[in-house]
Amino acid sequence: MRVIAGSARGRRLEAVAGRSVRPTADRVKEALFSMLFSRASFAGAAWLDLFAGSGGLGIEALSRGAAAVTFAEQDRDARLVLARNLEQCGFAARATVMALPVQRVLGDLAKRDGRFDGALLDPPYGQGLAAETLSSLGSGSLLVAGAWVAAEHHADDKLAETYGGLQLTASRRYGSTALTLYQQSDGAQ
Repeated sequence: MRVIAGSARGRRLEAVAGRSVRPTADRVKEALFSMLFSRASFAGAAWLDLFAGSGGLGIEALSRGAAAVTFAEQDRDARLVLARNLEQCGFAARATVMALPVQRVLGDLAKRDGRFDGALLDPPYGQGLAAETLSSLGSGSLLVAGAWVAAEHHADDKLAETYGGLQLTASRRYGSTALTLYQQSDGAQ
């Protein structure tokens, strides 16, 4: 696992030992950021990395110029690896790591009037968490108008065309993994 592009390009990232966390494969991450980079701006933006694991997606956003990324990861071992990866890449000062389940993170951020230019999510497969999280993001106030949301999920998971203000714009399949992009149509619902 490595950083694909930007200021930390080529840096190897540590992965979480065991099978509790499934890191995004480099080819899938490259495809995801290729899809996003032609649509979304990372320069100076604030992003969410939900179900962050070892932080590969959020670190990629930081490497490509995001001003800040808020990482949500409840697993202790994954957070330790995430912290080491952020330090190794020099991004610790631009990162916030929240040690709570994603739905609680979204609620806490909404109470603080957090606003984000985009969100990356890679939940555990087969638990319905992609649809649940997209629904929360689309009906909440965390995303600015025009924000992008990229969901990595199992290809068999069928996601809706819309979740609140989120509108599906693209979907691609890579073996058993799918990438689905949404754009927030009008900000807060």
